[in-house]
Amino acid sequence: MASEVLGLDVGLSEDVELWRGFFQGLVGRGLKGVQLVISDAHAGLKQAIREVFVGAAWQRCRVHFMRNLLVRVPKTAQAMVAAAVRPLFGQPDRTTAQRHLREVCETLRARFPQAVALLEEAEEEILTCYDFPLEHRRQIYSTNPLERLNKELKRRSAVVGIFPNRAAVIRLLGALLAEQNDEWLVGRHYFSETSMHKLLHPPPGTPAPMPLATAAS
Repeated sequence: MASEVLGLDVGLSEDVELWRGFFQGLVGRGLKGVQLVISDAHAGLKQAIREVFVGAAWQRCRVHFMRNLLVRVPKTAQAMVAAAVRPLFGQPDRTTAQRHLREVCETLRARFPQAVALLEEAEEEILTCYDFPLEHRRQIYSTNPLERLNKELKRRSAVVGIFPNRAAVIRLLGALLAEQNDEWLVGRHYFSETSMHKLLHPPPGTPAPMPLATAAS
């Protein structure tokens, strides 16, 4: 299964109205069966996903989460805290990951109570990836591919500087996204057919992915 660009829009702020309208537009064009959305924890995104993609699970982006976590820790301790937390995302299953999270929290609680509070608050949001096939986890615990694409869009738009109107922005970014979409469709697949079959047709008795409330990016 290859990655694909499904839509593009431009707004002045990432508020719930913008995201709600964007997602409703995707649904209106035929998008359905969304099982998982990965994003940062922007409040507008979370509310829009909760309203539009009812029942979809949400994975809080690991990269964004780590940034949010480390700002609660003195710079001199950030490398140590990051090294303690990162193994959360490489455990064999959710139960082991939860056990590791609790051990980390107990280790850090006395020195970094604000960081521990965030870890405990975000437990379900950052461990959603464990409810999906093992082969998918590295691809779904962060929005890194999308972040790389956004960085390139920002770089190319900075060359232009000032756009005369919204339509001009859409034309430029739309052309870049169409080019990237073509590369994705003919390039290496994001998920294999085998792992997608495992997701869409789980063996009898396999629990379905948890229906968490949500967000997108």
